[in-house]
Amino acid sequence: MAGRVRVACLLSALGALAGLAPFVGLVELAEALTNDPVDRGRVVVICALIAGGLVVRAVLSGAALTITHFADVRLQAILRRQLVTHLGRVPLGWFSQNSSGRVRKAAMGDVHDLHQLVAHHSVEMTAAVTMPVGGLAYLLFLDWRLALLALVTLPIYAAAYGWMMRGYADQMRRMDQSNARISSAVAEFVHGIAVVKTFGQARRAFTAYREAAAEFVRFFSDWVRPMLRLEAAALMVISAPIIGLATAAGSAWFVDRGWVKPGEALACVLIAMVIPTVIQPLGFGAQARRQASAAALRIHDLLHTPALAEPATPRQPSGHRVEFDDVRFSYDGEVDVLRDVSFACEPGTVTALVGPSGSGKSTLATLLPRFGDVAGGAITLGGVDVRHIAPADLYRLVGFVLQDVQLLHASITDNIRLGRPDATDEQVRAACIAARIHDRILALPRGYDSVIGQDAQLSGGEAQRVSIARALLADTPVLVLDEATAFADPESEAAIQDALSELARGRTVLVIAHRLSTITDVDQIVVLDHGRVAQTGTHDQLVATGGTYARMWAAHQQHDNQPYEDQETSR
Repeated sequence: MAGRVRVACLLSALGALAGLAPFVGLVELAEALTNDPVDRGRVVVICALIAGGLVVRAVLSGAALTITHFADVRLQAILRRQLVTHLGRVPLGWFSQNSSGRVRKAAMGDVHDLHQLVAHHSVEMTAAVTMPVGGLAYLLFLDWRLALLALVTLPIYAAAYGWMMRGYADQMRRMDQSNARISSAVAEFVHGIAVVKTFGQARRAFTAYREAAAEFVRFFSDWVRPMLRLEAAALMVISAPIIGLATAAGSAWFVDRGWVKPGEALACVLIAMVIPTVIQPLGFGAQARRQASAAALRIHDLLHTPALAEPATPRQPSGHRVEFDDVRFSYDGEVDVLRDVSFACEPGTVTALVGPSGSGKSTLATLLPRFGDVAGGAITLGGVDVRHIAPADLYRLVGFVLQDVQLLHASITDNIRLGRPDATDEQVRAACIAARIHDRILALPRGYDSVIGQDAQLSGGEAQRVSIARALLADTPVLVLDEATAFADPESEAAIQDALSELARGRTVLVIAHRLSTITDVDQIVVLDHGRVAQTGTHDQLVATGGTYARMWAAHQQHDNQPYEDQETSR
């Protein structure tokens, strides 16, 4: 890749040098035309060389851009493949902690931001620098005074530009902080708009945004206003008319003193007017480099996200017994959110995890399918530590249905076949019938071919039943359920509960329970509190024993089947 860009830069430099042919040709042409008699043959040759130089420049510049564009397309393809491949190896828990916007920005926006740098920046900057430098070298060859004259106004611009760049990094940091405050105010206003409008406080809630925006306007105006005036004056100094007048006057004086010939003076004027054209590409180039550097850093960080460790010698589990053995887990490596957690899930049984909000239920359940890895202890499946099972094998053994349903922008059939791509249409329909969603799918405009988000607009409960059908089709012997009925309406809740009952039959099931009434008949209840196992037993045993579960059950009965986590909050 770098080799191709270097070749393109070489072609671009040669093309820029070929672009000097008109300037050199004008000097020679002026001399030929002032001779008496005029050498017509020489004039024709000079004109042909000028035209040839322009053609060579166009061909070489076009070839250079073609090479870099092909290099850019190849680089984008490589980076996107690497991103997809690497993201396929990171722990699933990483996606819960990072927004899809970050991944989308890296894979699409950030990779695209490298286009200007790879496809244009190098060759265009090479040409922009080579032509003025080549022109100055030619003026030095003609007369050193012409070269100095061509640069007469640049020191003024350089001094002004240096003054404008004073404290640039600090000002950019302040601007980022101001933008962050505006974004925060907007997000806060939008997030709470329903509440503030209900209580007639929309004007008051808008104040934070108005103040943040006003602060940004004051800061930006104070910073940019004097800079714009100076920049306008500096750009005027290096504008073509000013440089043309200055060099024309100087060159005329040189001719009058007999230092240079009229043709050489004309070349000086034309080359001097070309030199400022490098200023604008340099400015755009610096911006492109900053933007591309930031994009490259984000891509680098994403590609260096720690991948899920894969065993060197994978082992196959024997059976479907799940055991948590002194499990300890921490998100940041410092504070443990789970400590000394031990219990077992026997094949063909349902184990429910309950506990106050923040007790670690969801964290513990997602460690089984390796959304993250334990910091201490072990989780075994069929007597084998899940870290010693190949991830592909693990996901064929452990399925999960989460409360936050994720469906792809694809057909209903394709969504359900995710866990088993080779399934027949009959098998897909059988899974949907068992999940109590078949009739709803048939009512869609194109039935099973309807596309999610396009002609398939599903409610939360309906989407959940599609995900249950997907899990049924995958037919994994071990299942993790983040109970989907916590916030469903009664009709959807009944259908989902029937589908879950079908799904759990004959499997080793670990369910995160939000409503205690849904788990009174499970084989085992594990009560978590502050990251530890507080109690273990059946519903009747735990109610009779007293303690955390008995208190939650009593509160649950008093609050008309409200999710017990909400009861803890309301109390």
